[in-house]
Amino acid sequence: MIEDDSLKSTREAYDAVATVYADRFADSLRDEPLERAFLGAFAEVSRTSGGGRVADLGCGPGHVTAYLARLGLDVAGVDASPAMIGLARQAYPDLRFEVGSMAALAFGDGVLGGALSRWSIIHTPPQEVPAILSEFHRVLAPGGHLLLALWAGDDPTMPTPVFDHAVAPAYRWSPDHLAAMLREAGLAEVARLVSEPKPTDRRQFRSIHLLARKAQPDGAATPVREQ
Repeated sequence: MIEDDSLKSTREAYDAVATVYADRFADSLRDEPLERAFLGAFAEVSRTSGGGRVADLGCGPGHVTAYLARLGLDVAGVDASPAMIGLARQAYPDLRFEVGSMAALAFGDGVLGGALSRWSIIHTPPQEVPAILSEFHRVLAPGGHLLLALWAGDDPTMPTPVFDHAVAPAYRWSPDHLAAMLREAGLAEVARLVSEPKPTDRRQFRSIHLLARKAQPDGAATPVREQ
């Protein structure tokens, strides 16, 4: 597979700042009770499909991967940046981390109970996002869940034009527009969280978390987790 220019430039940008990024965001969930609650819900529903096997796609230095592991999930981290993966392996040697692309995931069809993409598709050019969502759909088990986190845009019909992210060019998305794209990829929205920015945030963007579910075959029963 030929690597596109946007992925190459994004990977190189994150390689260059990996250590600074890891230090800055190591405790990023500490002051985010709503996001922790959403991650907890994601963990619970993921355990009902695919045996709780989950992938953190765009895992960076692995701190959220480790958080999901503490919630009891069988989780692996994937990131395009070798430097980020190196830091993740160093910090969390008991967890699995691999260099990879969201456009061609090294997972079989339907093997994951859950997939997390937390601020990782923001650098993907809009025309490439449908293929990424289709790849997420491919690796999820029937009934499996996808949790997307990214910044919200204001235009309900399209992504906001690229803005100057601190590391690499990025895009914001309307929650409704993104939910429609998820439906087209076979992933039905289950819940969403829209959070207003804090007064201290450098960028005054709303954040969105969209939880979506891959349909089960007709007549299939929802798995019940043993108590």
